Amino acid sequence: MLTILQIADPFTPVGASRTGGAAQVMTLLDEAVTDCGWRSLVIAPAGSSCRGTLIATAPLTGSLDDAARARAQREQRAAVERVLTHFPVDVVHLHGVDFHAYLPPPGPPALVTLHRPLACYHERALRPGRPRTFLHCVAPSQRRDVPAGVALIADIPNGVRVASFTLARRKGGFALALGRVCADKGFDRAIDACRRAHMPLVLAGELFAQPDDERWFHDQLAPLIAGGDGVRLLGPLNAARKRRLLAAARCLVVAGRVPATSALAAREALASGTPVVGLRGGALEAFVEPGRTGFLVDTIEELADAIARAPTLDPEACRRAAEEQCSAAPMVRSYLSVYRRLADGTAPERRVVGSAG
Repeated sequence: MLTILQIADPFTPVGASRTGGAAQVMTLLDEAVTDCGWRSLVIAPAGSSCRGTLIATAPLTGSLDDAARARAQREQRAAVERVLTHFPVDVVHLHGVDFHAYLPPPGPPALVTLHRPLACYHERALRPGRPRTFLHCVAPSQRRDVPAGVALIADIPNGVRVASFTLARRKGGFALALGRVCADKGFDRAIDACRRAHMPLVLAGELFAQPDDERWFHDQLAPLIAGGDGVRLLGPLNAARKRRLLAAARCLVVAGRVPATSALAAREALASGTPVVGLRGGALEAFVEPGRTGFLVDTIEELADAIARAPTLDPEACRRAAEEQCSAAPMVRSYLSVYRRLADGTAPERRVVGSAG
């Protein structure tokens, strides 16, 4: 029996009801590990839930400033040390963007999933000096930004549990945009495009207590929302409400300033029979088929036109594409295979990236 330790971002709870990309992947892996008859250990903030054993850390309170980050990372390191002292861990799997701050000392092999764009990671995080530490991307598009000399194992693309989403053939009269409320997600661009298309827009996501995010929301996004009818901001969603909105929306709008890497919401939209309309780039190009399951464009003007055309696309074609290309089953099989290889010492091959692009 293997023992797998997963380590979450220290600020984001995980569990079946959570909607964040890394949190969803962790939940699927926790369930798969326990289904194998292995032991699943999960370090995550209080309020998380898992099928295995939860080692809870203190939840975020107050502003997410440098001092709060440092405190959380110290607690994360202490939790990792406690677990490695008391459990015979076979594989450590890290998911946080700041994983280098609590990477364990030499010991069990460590797998690091790079859920975010590579520019989000500290330079030294991508070249860990710790032995038996293996990094991988979740989308081929991430490799375009990998610095020269970084060693990666094969990509493991994300997937979703397609059967959990309901195919809706009849849609409501609105577009939907999901994600963390911050400049990178481009909610302001989605508002602009939907207003040009005369399409009401529902925004949903969490505003974290991070100074840059709060400043952008109050200075940039809030005035746009207040500037006219047709835009609603719902805040964070639980999983059930997110599924209902995805099924009812005319389309999911992806207008981020940073290309999507995990793109889980887009995969969930297709599973719900809802086309994806987005700015070209990132992981969307791997599974959104323009003119069949969505549109990928280059400008806000083109995005507005694509939003207007989205209702012409067939919901059943979107669902079939999700079943063929977005299922979680291949992802889970790949992770379990890597866990087995790391545990038995037959480590997956690492390839050094020659240069960005």
